[in-house]
Amino acid sequence: MNPRLTVVDKPLPATMRPAGSARLVVGILGGMGPAATADFYLKLVRATPATRDQEHLRVLIWSDPTIPDRTAALLTNGLDPTPALIAGARLLQDSGASMLAVPCNTAHAFLSEVQRAVDIPIVHMIGETALRVQGLRPRIEKVGLLSTSGTQKAGLYQSWLERRGIAVISPTDDAQEELVMNPILAIKAGKAGNDVRPQLIRAAQGLIKAGAQAIIGGCTEVPVGLSAEDIPVPFIDPAEILAVAVVKRMLVKR
Repeated sequence: MNPRLTVVDKPLPATMRPAGSARLVVGILGGMGPAATADFYLKLVRATPATRDQEHLRVLIWSDPTIPDRTAALLTNGLDPTPALIAGARLLQDSGASMLAVPCNTAHAFLSEVQRAVDIPIVHMIGETALRVQGLRPRIEKVGLLSTSGTQKAGLYQSWLERRGIAVISPTDDAQEELVMNPILAIKAGKAGNDVRPQLIRAAQGLIKAGAQAIIGGCTEVPVGLSAEDIPVPFIDPAEILAVAVVKRMLVKR
């Protein structure tokens, strides 16, 4: 792991409040897709222990939906998204961002190179999520992963979780296409989460039947259509975890 790709291993103290210097700025490298970026910003606002406008974080959002498809790059030799990711990261850095958040799981397959191109840290969403899963009690030994096929192929969650003794259960090929990728693409196309909820619930149920003790919404579109109330095991939202990690780091720095 690149040393500047940062992971926070402690929860945000509830008593913390933004204070002091207002020079620090969160940079959100988004657009992958737009609905997921908007959802992440809302989670960032909700994660901030503010009592008035002035206590919230300053945020720059670069939402670039023209970034080449990450899954296509990993699966079918599609265009490499790295140059566009680097351009967005540099734009945010040059605009004053103090650290970066990338609310796209599949983009993390390319983040090591992006991190080398900028001088500010990128908070690593998948690493943060792995630590959260590791800390769940009772202990999780098997977790189900709902993600893009690109994230599955790249083994992004597997590499972080299996070294911690946590097995990752993935959907069958047919379920991955019909019950996971189709809903993800539908949300990217502008459909409401409610329109695809039944498919995502079926996908999660299949993983639970296979032994999953928790479900990771490992694509930022998944929590747009699936919630904790929909399934009988813990639902882990990496975007929410990333939001808390960003807030914690920003408040400590301030």
